[in-house]
Amino acid sequence: MRDTTRAAHLAAARRLAGVLLALGGLIAVTGAAPGQAAGAPGRTAAVTEGADPIDFAVVVDQSDSLSEEDLNREVEAAALIAQGEISDRSRATVIGFGSSEKSGQTPVDEVCPPTVVNSSGRSYLNGCVKELSRRDARMGPGTDFPAALRQALTRLTEKGAPDAPKVIFLLTDGKLDVRDSPEYGADAAGRQADAARQLTEQLARAREESVQIWPLGFGDAIDRDALRKMAEGGFRNGCAELPSATPRPRVVDSAAGIDKALQETFAAARCAQVVQGTEGKPPTDLYVTIPKIATDGSITVSKHDPKVSATYYDPRGRKVVTDGSFDGSTFEVTGQSGPVEALRVKNPRPGRWRVHLEAPEGHRERVVAVRAIWQGQLRSSVILDPASPRPGEKTSVEVRMQTRRGVVLDDPGELKGITVSARLTGSGFEPVSVPLADDGRAPDAHAGDVRFTGTLTVPSTADGDLALTAEMAAPGVTGDHRPFNARITSEPPPVTASLTVERDTVHPGGSVEGVLKVDNKAEETRTVRLALADLPPGKELTIGPAEVEIAAGTAKSVPFRVRIGSGTAPGEIGARITAADTADGGRVLDNTFLEVDVDPVPTWWDRLWWAVALAGGVLLALAVFLGVRYAARRRRRDLVGVKLELRGEGVRPDELTVRTGQSPGGVFPFVIDRARGAAPSLQRGGPGAAASYRLRRTAAGEFLLKPPEGRERALRPEEPTTLGDGLELVVHDRRAATGRGRGDRDRTRGGRGSRTGGRDRDRDRDRTGFRGGFRGRNRDRDRGGDRDSSRVRPPRTPAGGENAPPGDGGGAPSGEGERRAGASRFDPNF
Repeated sequence: MRDTTRAAHLAAARRLAGVLLALGGLIAVTGAAPGQAAGAPGRTAAVTEGADPIDFAVVVDQSDSLSEEDLNREVEAAALIAQGEISDRSRATVIGFGSSEKSGQTPVDEVCPPTVVNSSGRSYLNGCVKELSRRDARMGPGTDFPAALRQALTRLTEKGAPDAPKVIFLLTDGKLDVRDSPEYGADAAGRQADAARQLTEQLARAREESVQIWPLGFGDAIDRDALRKMAEGGFRNGCAELPSATPRPRVVDSAAGIDKALQETFAAARCAQVVQGTEGKPPTDLYVTIPKIATDGSITVSKHDPKVSATYYDPRGRKVVTDGSFDGSTFEVTGQSGPVEALRVKNPRPGRWRVHLEAPEGHRERVVAVRAIWQGQLRSSVILDPASPRPGEKTSVEVRMQTRRGVVLDDPGELKGITVSARLTGSGFEPVSVPLADDGRAPDAHAGDVRFTGTLTVPSTADGDLALTAEMAAPGVTGDHRPFNARITSEPPPVTASLTVERDTVHPGGSVEGVLKVDNKAEETRTVRLALADLPPGKELTIGPAEVEIAAGTAKSVPFRVRIGSGTAPGEIGARITAADTADGGRVLDNTFLEVDVDPVPTWWDRLWWAVALAGGVLLALAVFLGVRYAARRRRRDLVGVKLELRGEGVRPDELTVRTGQSPGGVFPFVIDRARGAAPSLQRGGPGAAASYRLRRTAAGEFLLKPPEGRERALRPEEPTTLGDGLELVVHDRRAATGRGRGDRDRTRGGRGSRTGGRDRDRDRDRTGFRGGFRGRNRDRDRGGDRDSSRVRPPRTPAGGENAPPGDGGGAPSGEGERRAGASRFDPNF
């Protein structure tokens, strides 16, 4: 170890602190017993609720280069260990180690003796881990692996639960170095050799005591071969028969890979899963996903600063309680006043969880990380067909799984990588195991339906009761070891039965129907009892009739019904229906799976939504119709674009065009301005204006003119209406002009080819002076006039100008002069 430079020691110490930080969260996961998968044949673990306990020791290779910051991070890591553990039956030990080179030194420092990780134990572990201290020359800075493993093995094998898995996590930044430890011999070479021999002895002890060793190496001075030998020298049978569960060394060369390597290592050692969440600085929201198969989990928040507070929200967006039960889950939050906080959840709701972070000013600089550590303890439901086989008979085994919440797993993606087998134990034979598959090959009926099936031959020496147990192996998944009990028959049974029930969807208070077919070849009446097995907790199911009598020598089909209690919560229900012969000691004749989807009782909306939608559609259609009709009426009455022309003998014509917004409700007020010294002109009238005319259009398109005094009268477009005082008003309707063709206008006036109509038009032009002047004024306005003005006053054409017709002195006859003076023709494209 002293071959390593001080800089290397410092870097290794920092990595070591990170190791402990990540380790704590991963220790929170409990897996199946490492020794149990290949333990004593025939042993069936008791069925328990909650996460499996584990005895573990964290063995830390200390360094004399640890800084205060490194030490603080180790304390945070220990807090994460205490807060993240999800089983209150687990035991934890924390051991620091170095070497013993002088009198008064000890190679190991047991800072936390074996402690049950319950509520009070977590509090104790938070304090005792602070006793971890830096080692210098006065304390023994070497690396004594044999002493460290000896201490850990002693603590793990005393007073622990016999079936609890035992794991040592060895964290080291160096290699074996006891050259200055006199207890190993007189010289450096002899000391190293003797320590290597004792290390081999401790590894053999670990193998004998079923203790796994998972070495984690950091830094540049790692003896990779030594780490590999320690991993292979301990107990090799992991929590499941998976390659990833076999102990192996991990070496991280850079700090960037520490978290990922540790998470993978500890998840593999525990058959657990760790889901990395998001990171961020408060105030912020972090997210992490808990899978559907999780039954026990812990959401850990590495906040570093106790001032940071966390609030938890489930996948439905509901704030969860910090201590107690809610929505079928049990919660407990700990570590709120420390650097690491954890929300432990039993039966968590699967999905994306949100953690909201807050912190006061001055405490928002540290990056906070969130992760979910979970374990899935699945309930297995087993069917053996025939249910009471004879010795040497080939049988079919089928296994289905569900969570403690009663959720039947039917998505093969949720159990990716799982292996399932069945283990048959009983009297007169050694245990027999058979692999099960979900591949659609006989006897499996359908591939991917998450029903694992296989064929098992009962040993010919079987002579009594049988117990069939499903065993499963997958990262993060353990089974409940729930056995299916059966009995050997020596000859064909006199009573046979078969059960049939289809998967159905019902509401609470509803029922599922099935059929029991029974054939009684016995000489007396037999009674077949129907029962429900493997019911998840909290589900209210009853079956009826509970018993069916079958007369001797008869066969019949009997319908039965499984009733769902009115208080049953919505969701999937998985159970097993059995038919047993009461006269034969309750021998099971047949059994089948029951699968029910319970939907909430429909509300009035569920029942009548279609009627509401239909009525809404009718109302919407009516509203659209009325709206379109109203809009059409408004458009028909609208006066926008209508042009008013004022005429009179010896008076220069004047025009006024109705603009947008000037005719609300289809009414346009205007006045005739008779200012002294000026020709009469048209002006838009304001609200309450005196002597105001009112032009309006009806929904039918008819124009009505209301003078200041007098009755309202109709007027026709393009035809002059007398106003008095020698003045006339002509209304030019753009809509009428564009809505009908020129031929229509000609036909109205007698047709283009009509000589009489032509003479009438000539008379009109001569009398009004309208045709040429209006066209010219429109053209002049388009070339630069004020287009925004509502009042258009065309320029007067001077007498004798270049546009004047030939005549005496440039004058003009009365009609022609008024026409040239500015009278314009209506432009239908206005």
